[in-house]
Amino acid sequence: MISSVIKQVSTIFNRPNVALNPLNWELQQWRGIRVKVRNNNLDQALFLMQKKMQSSGIERLIKREQLHHIKNSEKRVLARKILERKIRSQELARKLKSILIKKVRGL
Repeated sequence: MISSVIKQVSTIFNRPNVALNPLNWELQQWRGIRVKVRNNNLDQALFLMQKKMQSSGIERLIKREQLHHIKNSEKRVLARKILERKIRSQELARKLKSILIKKVRGL
């Protein structure tokens, strides 16, 4: 599985790497990720690459472009997570709206 991810990443993102930081997050997605293999420890390098992929969002892009069948259980889990995220953002928007209304009214 990891080898297939590596192949997908290498074909999609084959440009030189830039440092990972929040300011150039979008740029990082299109530039790719480089990981050095130290002391012939390939397992550690793959682990670091996976962590960098997760933090930069590349993993989500690859998963979004999957062409194979997604199980119904996975669809339900994704739908539930999306719904929870939507509800949380709506609740936050309601709270912020009430705070702004109170400030405007001077209460």
